Amino acid sequence: MAGAIIENMSTKKLVIVGVILLLFQAFAFMVGGLIAPSPTTAVHYLATKCVDTVKHRQETKWFMPWGPDQCAKIRTFDEAMAKKIEANNIVFAVHIPLPNKEMSSWFQFMLVILQFDIAFKMYNQIEEGVVVTVDVGLAYRDDTFSEWTEMAHSFEQRKLSCNFTTAKTFENEGRYYECDPLPFMEVGSVAHKYYLLNIRLPVNERKKINVGIGEIKDIRLVSIHQNGGFTKVWFAMKTFLTPSILIIMIWYWRRITLMSRPPVLLEKVIFALGISMTFINIPVEWFSIGFNWTWMLLFGDIRQGIFYSMLLSFWIIFCGEHLMDTQYFAEVLGTGQVKMCESCVQAIKIFPELGLHPTKNVQDQTERNRFSVYWKQVGPIVFGSFCLFIFDMCERGVQLTNPFYSIWASDVGTELAMAFIIVAGICACLYFLFLCFMVFQVFRNISGKRTSLPAMSKARRLHYEGLIFRFKFLMLVTLFCAAMTVIFFIISQVNEGHWHWGEHTVQVNSAFFTGIYGMWNLYVFAIMFLYAPSHKRYGDEQSSGQCITGDAGANSGEDIQLTTTITNVEGPTEIYKMTGKQAQE
Repeated sequence: MAGAIIENMSTKKLVIVGVILLLFQAFAFMVGGLIAPSPTTAVHYLATKCVDTVKHRQETKWFMPWGPDQCAKIRTFDEAMAKKIEANNIVFAVHIPLPNKEMSSWFQFMLVILQFDIAFKMYNQIEEGVVVTVDVGLAYRDDTFSEWTEMAHSFEQRKLSCNFTTAKTFENEGRYYECDPLPFMEVGSVAHKYYLLNIRLPVNERKKINVGIGEIKDIRLVSIHQNGGFTKVWFAMKTFLTPSILIIMIWYWRRITLMSRPPVLLEKVIFALGISMTFINIPVEWFSIGFNWTWMLLFGDIRQGIFYSMLLSFWIIFCGEHLMDTQYFAEVLGTGQVKMCESCVQAIKIFPELGLHPTKNVQDQTERNRFSVYWKQVGPIVFGSFCLFIFDMCERGVQLTNPFYSIWASDVGTELAMAFIIVAGICACLYFLFLCFMVFQVFRNISGKRTSLPAMSKARRLHYEGLIFRFKFLMLVTLFCAAMTVIFFIISQVNEGHWHWGEHTVQVNSAFFTGIYGMWNLYVFAIMFLYAPSHKRYGDEQSSGQCITGDAGANSGEDIQLTTTITNVEGPTEIYKMTGKQAQE
């Protein structure tokens, strides 16, 4: 083998490959911007006040807000008081979706947000830190005439966070508090056509249940689900990209295994990156169209977490393995002089009687190709990913059995979740800054090697200048992908937490989702293609292993330490061998 494709492919062909990848990247953005609709849709509902006239009912009765079997209704609580209807007999009913519409499996998930309309009364004000207790049931059916089937039932507590912006006087009675929306329900699949929510606010003055919550006028819900059109575009992208990455991964590893040497660390990590990309690409979501798999959201988070971990670790190792000193070897000539070259075995191992001592180059080389060298950098990434997994299990793991559970429901959970999002964003930014520092060190090492280029012949100098330019360009592309990934991660975290703390969301449109997803696939594809072993050789003279002898090395301006020999012992690229590892410590 004669090195990697990135150094042996002609510039013309590389430009063609780059333009093709750029066109695919533009197409990925256009698919989201021009074809796919918005990723999610929010539908607002106003709960209907139904009256449960039967006390101590044994079986569960479901109250429909409209239709042929609709419930007995009241318009206001004043009407309930006039009719002497107790608060415990009032049921807030919400049918999802709206009349004459159906839910679909293409919606993938359903997130419901709760908001109270509470009027100000001088003698019935909201107490500080008051908690609302909700008795809620969820049912489903797939046609308009079947009986409702219970899906979940739970007693939940939500802390009210309301603010009255005007003076609390009798003149302002009847004005509404400004209350933050509350997380209410999340379902990991939308396998049925119709859903029904029945909500009760039980009152027990002796146990202080729902006392001091103000005068509730109405309950509003916001149902958020993924758009079916976006889901189809997303599934189509996954279906197309899966075989593409799988084929290039098999082709890459086959080329690696054909070499006479074992794979080096960088080659193994590139292959592992391809596996993680394939894992996140596999469109298992197609099965969610026909099966009620409520765990798909959690499984998707796990797959994305694995890919994040692998991608961030790869960038660290990718830069670190290029922070290497070139190692020089020695052999004894017939005249007894020591010749330095990169195609020979280590002189220190073969000829200890020469009195040679390990240099920093040789000591650096002993650390090369060892994953354990990067434990300080990769360890925090793995730990952070594990924390992400635990955090996700604490919410979506519990929601598999109780869709009304939310980690944001308690003060401790809210503070923990907010702290997690803030810390995750800070860590992502620090990671990117550290990666920029590593790339800067790589560029500085390469610049140090450039001082040897003027002594070369024109052909060799141009060859090395081309290699350095190609590698620097690839590192800049890597930094761009890292920056976009960090931005995507932070925006995703903020967007997920938007409904939980009531701030304005960052609008993420479909083009950003499809563009970033396409960028990941194209980057992984390019790395496996460019770092695959090439069958071409640069010149005929390089195969003999141009070396530096004790005498000729002083007289020849070309025979310097930047050898063009690619051996089966060293690694995948010349740049990989040229660059130094002084900065790693």
